[in-house]
Parts: sequence; C-alpha cells; structure tokens
Amino acid sequence: MTFSVLSACASEQGSEGKPVGKPVGKPLVKAELERAAITDADLDGYEVEQILAAPSASRRTADPAACAPVVQATGGSSGFTAVARIGRMMSPKKGGSGTSMILASHDAGDAAKVIDALRSAAKRCKSFLDVGVGFRYDDVALRPDPGYGDESVSLRLTQLAAADADDEPVRVPYAVVAVRQGATVAMFYEFNRPRGAGDADAAAVPEDIIRTQLNKLNTLNKPGKPGKPTASK
Repeated sequence: MTFSVLSACASEQGSEGKPVGKPVGKPLVKAELERAAITDADLDGYEVEQILAAPSASRRTADPAACAPVVQATGGSSGFTAVARIGRMMSPKKGGSGTSMILASHDAGDAAKVIDALRSAAKRCKSFLDVGVGFRYDDVALRPDPGYGDESVSLRLTQLAAADADDEPVRVPYAVVAVRQGATVAMFYEFNRPRGAGDADAAAVPEDIIRTQLNKLNTLNKPGKPGKPTASK
C-alpha cells in the first residue's frame, strides 16, 4: 500500500500571525493509519490495545467557549472533522499510568488548524469548565515547544473531579502533546489520578512513545528511507 505524502507543506498565517505549515497531498485513509500505529512489537515495556475514535469533530464544549480546543485535546480530539481517526492505549507492563493516543488524518489545511487552535487556546485559557461533565480545569500551562514533527504543542493542566458540588474535588494532573506530520495529527494524552491522600505527581507523556510513533509514521511513509529526527530540541 502506498502511503500519502506526510511532510510536504506550504505556509499560511496562523491566528498568532506567524507561519503555520499547510499540508498538501492526499490524507491517509483509515487502513493506512492502522498500519502506521505502533504495536506491542514496536514498543518495549508496554501493552498496546485499540481504543475507539470517531472521525467526527468533537462536540465537547467549554466555558469560556474559546477554551474548547483544550478540553477536546484531553480526549485526543479536536473541533475538526477528520478523514480518519484511530486510537491506541499504551499501558506499562510494570504498572502505572497509561498513555492514550489518537492518530487523525485531515484534509489539506485542517491538520495545521488543529495545532494552531490548541496552541492559541492554551495560551489564553488558564482555567475553564468542561460543560458536558461539569468538571473544572485549572493550572493550564503551555510548555516549551518539544520540537516534534512539522510542529508540536505540549501542555499540562489539572482536572478538578468531584462527584457533586458538595464534594472536595480530586486534583487530577493531565498532560497533552499534539504533533503534526504533514496532514496527520498525533494527539497523546495522559492523566495521573491520585491513589491516596494528597496531590498526584505531574503527568507526563513518555518521550519513547512519541518518538516511536513518529518514527514509524516516517518509515512507513518513505519505505527504505530513514525518517527525519523526531527527538526534542
């Protein structure tokens, strides 16, 4: 199966007034995304299983509304309809928090808009309400650009989870890393639920998971040719 071009791109202006890569070429179909997703054989120390992911745009909303891209990213999605979306869960064999990943292919331009919308929302949203479930999020922090793929965004935030309004909320740290390679967006997210009294440690998406997935995307896109480096800058 021939893979579509992932890395060719032009340039357009994002909401912050700086160039944003614009992918060109045919986006990957679902069968191609399935082949590009990492498996147990690619990742030592983890068990990999499928999770559901629909190509439709996320309907999760936030208050303020401008924060919707952040709450959508905590579930690996965005406000843009994808050509295809698939999901994976990577669970450490030795125990601990698992990492979820959603791979989404988009029409030309939309993949760049997903990253731009998330980056812009994370800059201006420090606290917001997930309207659908009634949980608040605070401590939203845009992290330094990790330098993955064509462009990437990393953020951390904290979910305040409570059964009802009278309960003391449990603080659940979240981490999100979104990476665009051409017309494909890989969205990684992880949360660290406290297992006892006190706050949980900050959540973090393991770098080996991100690097392994991006390298596989590159390798499968260009058979016989090495993928470009995907390590953090």
